[in-house]
Amino acid sequence: MKRRGFLPLLALPLLGQEQLEWICPMDADVRSPKPGVCPRCGMKLVPGIPAVREYPLRVEVTPRAWKAGQVIRLRFEILHPDTGERVKKLQVVHERLFHLFLVSGDLEFFAHEHPEPQPDGTLIFETTLPKAGMYRLAADFYPEGGTPQLAVKTIMSAGMALASLEPPKLEPRLGPQPARNIRVELRMEPETPLAGLKTMLFFRVEPADQLERYLGAWGHLLAASADLIDLIHTHPFLADGGPQLQFNITFRRPGMHRLWAQFQRAGVVNTAVFTVPVKAL
Repeated sequence: MKRRGFLPLLALPLLGQEQLEWICPMDADVRSPKPGVCPRCGMKLVPGIPAVREYPLRVEVTPRAWKAGQVIRLRFEILHPDTGERVKKLQVVHERLFHLFLVSGDLEFFAHEHPEPQPDGTLIFETTLPKAGMYRLAADFYPEGGTPQLAVKTIMSAGMALASLEPPKLEPRLGPQPARNIRVELRMEPETPLAGLKTMLFFRVEPADQLERYLGAWGHLLAASADLIDLIHTHPFLADGGPQLQFNITFRRPGMHRLWAQFQRAGVVNTAVFTVPVKAL
């Protein structure tokens, strides 16, 4: 016979026990009292705040003494931090298993690519780099059982002069920027970012008709310090498919920073480039 008016003991929260939160592993400020997916990036929420662990990344370039204009092959291998063994399972992040950003030392070349996974767990990407010198590679991936990673590596062409390692002297580029089939305006709060504090970046896209999600998000942003030491990959904090998108970012150090903002319209991926001065606090 059922007893009415009583709940099973397990359904009652223990005194002083905190309710479990479900958190986006990519955007930790997105939280929910129940399982689901992140409304910002579409990733599956995980219970509690996962422990952040760094997964080493190896990059092999073929040929080793490569030159500008030559086809090169980049081979990526992800290692487990405990065992050192190759990681063979990655979770999908924004519709891909592995995002690769390539930036030249003078910050004039930028590419957002996606290496192909191989049966042995490595990933391969072939490309031709337009100029000699140093390139920074930022790899965005999510090992199964780990946390989302942004691993940064450097490759250099053969016969590179040491003088080319000097950071470029950048000038502010804050006005409206044309792209392939849109025009992008940037407004910032505060108007001049301060290192270590949150900056709100408001991008306005015109025309705004036929805007589409690009790789599962309304936009992608890569920010790089002039010396290419600091690299940040992020996505809109607020966006609804309309002309205005808000990104939140914290620049780690003062100095000039280059931003590559990517938006898709009518099947065309646009990259708008800005250069932002950041002041010391």
